[in-house]
Amino acid sequence: MRALYDWTMRLADHPRALWALAIVSFVESSFFPIPPDVLMIPMILAAPRKAWLIASVALVSSVLGGLLGYAIGAFAFEQIGQPLLASLGKGDAMTEFNTRFNDFGFWAVLGAGVTPFPYKVITIMSGWTGMPVATFMATSVLARGIRFFAVAGLLFYFGEPVRDFIEKRFGLVATVFILLLFGSYLLVSYL
Repeated sequence: MRALYDWTMRLADHPRALWALAIVSFVESSFFPIPPDVLMIPMILAAPRKAWLIASVALVSSVLGGLLGYAIGAFAFEQIGQPLLASLGKGDAMTEFNTRFNDFGFWAVLGAGVTPFPYKVITIMSGWTGMPVATFMATSVLARGIRFFAVAGLLFYFGEPVRDFIEKRFGLVATVFILLLFGSYLLVSYL
């Protein structure tokens, strides 16, 4: 973890740093397990003057990647998931789940977009359940904007003390981060 932190701190001033963040943010929204915060936080700590640009790149890339996740849910489900559920006699359960998810869809997307809950799960489920694309997009922009700009704002205004804290207590910070990431995946598996 320390080597990854040091690498991302060096990457922050690299000419391709924003491209790396864009790629990670895009693929994380549909299938990649590592959140963009892993790159975003050290990049902002290393270059606080770029905080708003970094947050904007993460936001745009994440929302575009969310559309890919939505498409995966919308198109792969019809070809694979629906026939499988119908063959198991669960077609009615699928309809009930779709209705319930879409009734709370705004809140589901908002919650997953802001919290450590894996956003990719919600992007795929949104496509699978047929959530209106406009609702999905608006909520994704709002949720991811809150998350990435809150992180950018905190690091922009309190970055040096945060950086000192991370560097002095890197083991603790890395452990808490891994526990939060692991806990999020456990939460998803039990929902």
